[in-house]
Amino acid sequence: METTELIKKVRKIEIKTRGLSSQVFSGHYHSAFKGMGMAFSEVREYQYGDDIRSIDWNVTARFNHPYIKIFEEERELTVMLLLDVSGSNEFGTHKQLKEELMTEISAVLAFSAINNNDKVGVIFFSDKIEKFIPPKKGRSHILRIIRELIDFRTESQKTNIAEPLRYLTNVIKKRCTTFLISDFIDKNFDDALKIANKKHDIVSVRIFDKRETEIPNIGLARFRNAETKKEIWLDSSDALVRKNYKKWWYEHEEYLKKLFLKCGVDVVNIATDDDYVKPLMNLFMKRKARY
Repeated sequence: METTELIKKVRKIEIKTRGLSSQVFSGHYHSAFKGMGMAFSEVREYQYGDDIRSIDWNVTARFNHPYIKIFEEERELTVMLLLDVSGSNEFGTHKQLKEELMTEISAVLAFSAINNNDKVGVIFFSDKIEKFIPPKKGRSHILRIIRELIDFRTESQKTNIAEPLRYLTNVIKKRCTTFLISDFIDKNFDDALKIANKKHDIVSVRIFDKRETEIPNIGLARFRNAETKKEIWLDSSDALVRKNYKKWWYEHEEYLKKLFLKCGVDVVNIATDDDYVKPLMNLFMKRKARY
């Protein structure tokens, strides 16, 4: 992509997503994702009803009057975006491609994080780790991430979700909030997800296109697997062909639903032709209510 075109795209995404993150998501994000614990802030004079366990005995002895310790939540978080860049995301039949929607959602989450003074890092993955951007703060860091989101070129087209989860577990030592953004057209990442979610707070953001849910009746048509490049001809007028595909899609959805539930992972499903603001707000509010 030409540099001038890339700058325009980065600026366009920055204007939209930065506005959303500060005006719409900021408060909900803050209350939905908690810090690491409590840190000492200051002391003040003891008041009736205060917990006596909070008394600072050293200060109390010095001033011959009871004082208590005040603690504040350690707000700073590390936020990791695990972004699926495999070939299956180069698909979209409505408003945009899956990869374009993933880019926009990633940018919104990144700006929401820095608005709360959190660090943000990214792991781009296919069936391997394509690129790792270590977590940092600041607008320039976020703009670098957005540039990579727009202009990244993957080496592999395949998917292996277990790979970035294992990488996350090994590389990020301190507990972090992780958004796993993918179409989740993959299996056998159960153990990796379970282990990663024990160490970190994983949230799955599943992107799909409604055309993927069933094959339309359009007669004989050629279908191409974006990840393997394999092409086949299918007679979509055959009711059995359409039924078998729909069965596969339903079974995969059930597999994902049970997996996320079993691992205790929050999930939000967003279609390419839907407004992603409402689903994300619902996710934030659900987590806020839980806390």
